[in-house]
Amino acid sequence: MKNFDNLISGSDIRGVAMPGVSGQPVTLTGEDARILAAAFARWLSDALGRPMDALTVSVGHDPRLSSPELAAAAVAGLSAQGCRVLDLGLCTTPAMFMTTLPSELGCDGAVMITASHLPWYRNGMKFFTPSGGLSKADIKAVLGMCGHAPGATQGLVEETHYLSRYAGGLVKGIREKTGEAEPLRGLRIIVDAGNGAGGFFARDVLEPLGADTTGSQYLEPDGRFPNHIPNPEDRAAMEAVSRATIAAGADLGIIFDTDCDRAAVVGPDGREINRNRLIALMSAVVLMEVPGGTIVTDSVTSSGLAEFIAERGGVHHRFRRGYNNVISEARRLEASGVSAPMAIETSGHCALRENYFLDDGAYLITRLLIRMAECHRRGGRLLDLIEGLREPAEEAELRFAIGAADFAAYGQRVLDAVLRRAGEDPAWRLAPDNHEGVRVSFGSGDGDGWFLLRLSLHDPVLPLNIESDVPGGAKVIAGKLYPLLAGFPELSLAPIEDFLRR
Repeated sequence: MKNFDNLISGSDIRGVAMPGVSGQPVTLTGEDARILAAAFARWLSDALGRPMDALTVSVGHDPRLSSPELAAAAVAGLSAQGCRVLDLGLCTTPAMFMTTLPSELGCDGAVMITASHLPWYRNGMKFFTPSGGLSKADIKAVLGMCGHAPGATQGLVEETHYLSRYAGGLVKGIREKTGEAEPLRGLRIIVDAGNGAGGFFARDVLEPLGADTTGSQYLEPDGRFPNHIPNPEDRAAMEAVSRATIAAGADLGIIFDTDCDRAAVVGPDGREINRNRLIALMSAVVLMEVPGGTIVTDSVTSSGLAEFIAERGGVHHRFRRGYNNVISEARRLEASGVSAPMAIETSGHCALRENYFLDDGAYLITRLLIRMAECHRRGGRLLDLIEGLREPAEEAELRFAIGAADFAAYGQRVLDAVLRRAGEDPAWRLAPDNHEGVRVSFGSGDGDGWFLLRLSLHDPVLPLNIESDVPGGAKVIAGKLYPLLAGFPELSLAPIEDFLRR
């Protein structure tokens, strides 16, 4: 039996699914998908204490070229175990979770074939129960069940289209919140789906609400993503939606990632509202409704964002990178009695308590559209909500490859050395609320900003984020850290050396 451990990526399965690309071998085949889906059925049966032939599992996929084959294989694997299978075809990751809710399709589990923002030749699998996505520990337990014999009976397979029903739920929610059938009438709002799964949003959500979507682009699914990769963190993707928004004279531009669990927007002037700006905008919206709420973010958010949230009566709680990490932390805070209505990562993953703590890019956008409609009715603009957000003069991210065989241990040695330096030098002010890596702040004359050095979640890399409030400050901060890093020969320091030479 194949060892699937190298396909684990956080709480997902991911691998190369198309042959002949840069010489990379295929690591995720249809047969692999069949085996993994069958193992998920066995895990689900054990978790629920019910026989596999009493389970209903949904399967959907993104537009990648390899996705239909992998989805068909997953359907076959589940059916062979006796499960009733709902084959949903093209879908989004958040919609797949929604199929598990009793108020929707009431499935016992769901399998989504996607590799999110990764290149078109890669693919993967995400697994859900009504409690949410599987954890990394759950995925390992699923892998431990690979290779068991098929079930005693063959389960039924039913083709079911769900995405339009999911979209209808978003439309209904916006109408109920605004009290209007067409609350977006008079607004031009465009969508750039990057040929991923998000094209439905223009046709099935915006237009029924009265929006003019003229100027939307790349709505048709195309598994090669020929125009740009669907990814709100990708420079080319954000430039594309910004150009389209300006060209259309739109009031708002929207971009989704491939499977629609992330999103970002741009203003009428093409200004990107992602990363810290998107967190600030959503925080402003949420804190109007949940005064004093705690906003959980990942570790690389800006100092200006923390001030913005505090000024609006909220509490900013930085945690580790990784969308599952921030969501789990928000859930933990909630369980301890702390009101944590939102968990959001700079990548665009946003999970709201009111929406099952599901990271759903389409739901994020609907929350913004509700507020946008209210602002428009009063003669204001949605983006007025982030006026006053203090943004850094400079920011940079550098990534240092670790050459040591035990890269995690070596990376920790580097972090320990930085931590010691911060304890010895009063100019290096250690962040008191840091939950990942080492975050150090510097005052005026020493760079007027901060750096965060951390170990990557999955790769032999130490990412370094720097932010400064003054021009030239990022280089000053990098220059303070460089001599210490130079004492570690297994680190590739070319990124910081190139940065300091610029």
